[in-house]
Amino acid sequence: MKKITFIGAGSTIFTKNVLGDCMLSPSLQDFEFALFDIDPDRLLESGVLLNALKRTVNAGVTIKTYTDRKEALHGAKYVINAIQVGGYKPSTVIDFDIPKKYGLRQTIADTIGIGGLFRALRTIPVMLEIAKDIEEVCPDAWLLNYTNPMATLTGAVLRHTNVKMVGLCHSVQVCTSDLLKDLAIPYENIEERIAGINHMAWLLEIKSNGKDLYPEIKKRAKEKQKSKHHDMVRYELMDKFGYYVTESSEHNSEYHPFFIKDKYPELIERFNIPLDEYPRRCEEQIANWLRTKEELMNDENVTHERSKEYGSRIIEAMETNEPFVFGGNVLNTGGLISNLPEKAVVEVPCIANRNGITPAYMGELPEQLAALNRSNINTQLLTIEAAMTKSSEKIYQAAMLDPHTAAELSMDDIISLCDDLIEAHGEMLPEYKMDKKAIKQ
Repeated sequence: MKKITFIGAGSTIFTKNVLGDCMLSPSLQDFEFALFDIDPDRLLESGVLLNALKRTVNAGVTIKTYTDRKEALHGAKYVINAIQVGGYKPSTVIDFDIPKKYGLRQTIADTIGIGGLFRALRTIPVMLEIAKDIEEVCPDAWLLNYTNPMATLTGAVLRHTNVKMVGLCHSVQVCTSDLLKDLAIPYENIEERIAGINHMAWLLEIKSNGKDLYPEIKKRAKEKQKSKHHDMVRYELMDKFGYYVTESSEHNSEYHPFFIKDKYPELIERFNIPLDEYPRRCEEQIANWLRTKEELMNDENVTHERSKEYGSRIIEAMETNEPFVFGGNVLNTGGLISNLPEKAVVEVPCIANRNGITPAYMGELPEQLAALNRSNINTQLLTIEAAMTKSSEKIYQAAMLDPHTAAELSMDDIISLCDDLIEAHGEMLPEYKMDKKAIKQ
């Protein structure tokens, strides 16, 4: 029996969305869905929920839970990764609370910024362990990664292992439709061209029936900026740099040095920036799950409609050889985006079929967009270097090159903040504590 292994299956609702999509695909009915998580209670809950869904939709798949990761991976054809190393508590709370003591505020803290940097440092070693297991027990498997920070983790695995991997996000597939809906522009016969890096890819072209929609988009966006709305940062970036960015305003507010500034607190109100947004979401999700989990795991209540996630459609395309085009995160090998570094992970259109995943050559980005991307790539590449060398010095350098962090703090404060975070994360980052002692000696 063919196998799809889900690592981090304790993320029950997301597991249901992705594997529920797979259940609804006729071409995947002969698969085993192998669930693995380090939390036995959440793993059990996910198994119960997926079995309930299987009965509801009358799927032919087999669902098994595993407490041994290597056993779960053994013989897998596809591996889906959705882990969160350190969890919301304590790690995410640490990533938000300690920077606040330095006056450094964040919204999501999972991509770059000081929070994204330390999330990467915690997660890269685990990703490399998973990759090592894949190389040993299912070397031909495709790894579909959903875990953030997407570009940094995908780059670490692709550059330092032999695993076939693509990073998948949720923003590219809804970028254009959400933008047009927000501006009351009909979504009809749309052509689009999107490329860049994860969470900062750019809507380079948008046409309807061959007509360029950007003039009308910019006109309506300018008018909308006169009153408060949820997407003010992205509209401001489009106004100043010429193009709309794929990921949300709460994300992009912390990828640049322009918006969250202690010296200009009025910008938070002006651009409607939700500081500490991710901790609020985590608390709400935990509360919602505790309130509804018993109801959801009942056969009569569990339902599913195929989501917009790419995962099931990529697997389906590889199984049926019916091509599927999607926005994927891959190494910039051969200069897919020619004015970004080859070591970078870029988000570009890809085609999935029986031959695997083939990314498209996109050429040059407009130079101002490439410059914004490079400002984030600098930190991503140094974070990978820090993780591979276990060097505290590289952590400091990655943080000092981060646009938001550098705009707020001095070099001495950045080093002190990194030291405090290394100390607070404790056993999550033991090698860096040892490296700091070696430096002092």
